[in-house]
Amino acid sequence: MARMSADERRESVIRAAVHEFARGGFHGTSTEAIAKRVGVSQPYLFRLFPNKPAIFLAAAERCLHETREVLAAAAEGLEGQEATHAMANAYARLITEDPDKLQMQLQMYVTIAAAEAAGDHELGELVRKGWMELWDTVHIPLGGDVNETTTFMAYGMLINNLAAMGFPPGHRVWEGLFPAARVQGRAGRPGE
Repeated sequence: MARMSADERRESVIRAAVHEFARGGFHGTSTEAIAKRVGVSQPYLFRLFPNKPAIFLAAAERCLHETREVLAAAAEGLEGQEATHAMANAYARLITEDPDKLQMQLQMYVTIAAAEAAGDHELGELVRKGWMELWDTVHIPLGGDVNETTTFMAYGMLINNLAAMGFPPGHRVWEGLFPAARVQGRAGRPGE
């Protein structure tokens, strides 16, 4: 069996980090757990990344990047309400089919809030940059309308929270949200 290159190992570490940080958060996840999941030693892990915050940032960037790709692909060639519904449906599928994406997003917000409160603004700046790229990905298909973009993103954050709390499909809390959002209750339910 061929040995993995450093780039392939780095990619494996990022995938493992998304999974581990999504479940344990920044402070609850050890670099040992990430290294073990990948099948490398901790010293090797730190040859690929200088420190734990760098691993977390790579995982956060990956999560935001993949979300942007899904939304951009869904909205390609569409505008207005067609784009809104296509992106909402695509996002619903993304966090339903890959709950690590939802959990990683939530962990990013908690980690940044804690870092900011402690006076560390570097991680927050980097993640905010990625989030603004996500905003722009949504903003353009919605015709550059700030109100439409704000509404879309606000619905997305509400969906994240409701899904994370495990509201089941069909629960009255989903009424009034985009049709796709009603499936979101599955994403945050334990054991699914």
